[in-house]
Amino acid sequence: MSHLGTSVPFVTDDQTKPVIAPVGYSGAEHTMPTRPTSLDPQELGFTRKQPIGWLAPLLLLSTGLRALLAILFGAYMDKRELQNALDDDYFDHSRTADGELWLDYVADLGDGFDATYSIAWLLAQPSLTVDGAALPRGRLLLMGGDQVYPLASGDGYESRMKGPYRAALPEAPAGEPRPTLFALPGNHDWYDGLTAFLRLFARRKDGHIGGWRTEQRRSYFAVKLPQNWWLFAVDEQFGAYIDDPQLLYFEKAAREVGPDDRIILMTPSPTWVKAKDDPEVYDAVDYFIRTILAPTQAQVRVLVSGDLHHYARYTGEDRELITCGGGGAYLLGTQNLPDTLTVPPKETLTRSRSLSRKYQLAARFPDAAASRKLGWGVFHRVPRRNAGFATMLGIIHTLTMLPMSSAVRQADNIKRLFSIPLLLMVALILIGTVLFAKPPGAASAKHARHWIIGLSHGIAHIALAAAGAWVWLHLPFHDWQWPGSFVVAAVLYGPVIAALATQVVALYLLVAAAFDVNHNELYAGQGIEDAKSFLRMHIAADGTLTIHPLGVDRICHQWSADPDGEAHAPWLRPEKPLAAHRIEPPITLVDRPPQTW
Repeated sequence: MSHLGTSVPFVTDDQTKPVIAPVGYSGAEHTMPTRPTSLDPQELGFTRKQPIGWLAPLLLLSTGLRALLAILFGAYMDKRELQNALDDDYFDHSRTADGELWLDYVADLGDGFDATYSIAWLLAQPSLTVDGAALPRGRLLLMGGDQVYPLASGDGYESRMKGPYRAALPEAPAGEPRPTLFALPGNHDWYDGLTAFLRLFARRKDGHIGGWRTEQRRSYFAVKLPQNWWLFAVDEQFGAYIDDPQLLYFEKAAREVGPDDRIILMTPSPTWVKAKDDPEVYDAVDYFIRTILAPTQAQVRVLVSGDLHHYARYTGEDRELITCGGGGAYLLGTQNLPDTLTVPPKETLTRSRSLSRKYQLAARFPDAAASRKLGWGVFHRVPRRNAGFATMLGIIHTLTMLPMSSAVRQADNIKRLFSIPLLLMVALILIGTVLFAKPPGAASAKHARHWIIGLSHGIAHIALAAAGAWVWLHLPFHDWQWPGSFVVAAVLYGPVIAALATQVVALYLLVAAAFDVNHNELYAGQGIEDAKSFLRMHIAADGTLTIHPLGVDRICHQWSADPDGEAHAPWLRPEKPLAAHRIEPPITLVDRPPQTW
């Protein structure tokens, strides 16, 4: 029987699209087009996602529950113990033709497409020209955590991280060494116990994301770099502890490290900053430095992390502490950063901690003034980006106003004060606003302000509900028979009070952030996509490490397909100029005398 004309799909990887060819077709005569001709998801292979509305009620509930489960049952979901059966070798990238190496660092990237792809597009360019200097693309791409938001899943990684990065660098550049990607999980990667993370970054020997190959077998890794430099990336799992198999892995790698070596240490979170409010949060990093790295007598010159969505650098006598979480997630303001840090903090209960050192804030992006100015945008950005949150407030206030207006009309004062529906709504508002302020434990010296600010926020909403009830009682609708009055309240009163209540929340966030309460929520609710950042680092032949902190003032929102581009060129190109600039002058690190641990 002849099969002439019968069609079967070619087998392809994720860099190409299936094409139909007759049975027996060798493919040698023609090269079938594989680049998208439009922004159609069917052609791209993923869906371009909008930025996450972080105040959406269902998202807040689901993320909160997943975070709670991860904290309560994290040890039972911890797959790091299982990783002990996987390869335990470090990765050697120390051999280069010229003795030099360029590497990039990006973190907190898997949010909305425009911001994530803007940074991916810049990282994928063969070279970036900044202040007249050409900065070549990194041979290594280091992802510092939270590669997907809000929750880790296969679909989430595909649309919010893998798809955009594959589109930015579809194939490895011809005639050049293939760049390598290493990823460290953050707290959002951990919410499913690392299942999706390991499947994406550590599953296959021939794994790749577009033109970047993946080598790691575990959620943590050690990489030997040229000129006696090393990279150690530690997986802390919410900063709680470092598991024993991980310590054994790094102990084995550390045997190759000598007194003349220098180390870059990647962590999931800048615990050196967070330790100002919680001194014990830095203990795991300090333990790792004392027990694994200190015995080698090597110099730990750089600690780098994401998690806080901005750029900040603290400098000390022999070490740089860098936060760079500008890969795509919402911007977090920098105005509340302390001018000085003591690391490790003297308040920690760890008796054998390392010698405490002072670090000064050397640079931040955006600066404090710009951050404060962006904070004032809360009044128009929160309602625009969080329609579901405004709707929830409208429902709560309507359900509070109706029993309040009914209680006012009671002749008996006791019945006015103890209306059960009214008491339930008042209790709900007060409990909700206090929990929203996230008061720490009573042992914290700053726990009182969270309670005071949270209760004040609740009282403000109750006062708004009382004002709404007063207005409602002066309108004719309150005397209508059921369900007429309720329908009018839902259709007319609800939207108006929702808008007003949202402004109360916006004002609360602005004021509370000045006291370092709900500072993250002030910016998360706004979902600011601009002011992104990443690092481009260079190890020279003489062993000097130069760090170039790069910022992007405005991301791109308009993209065009580039179907005629080269195989390794980005599938989508920006319709408006997209460029990076220096956040601060390059940071040059040379040899220093041995450290005193």
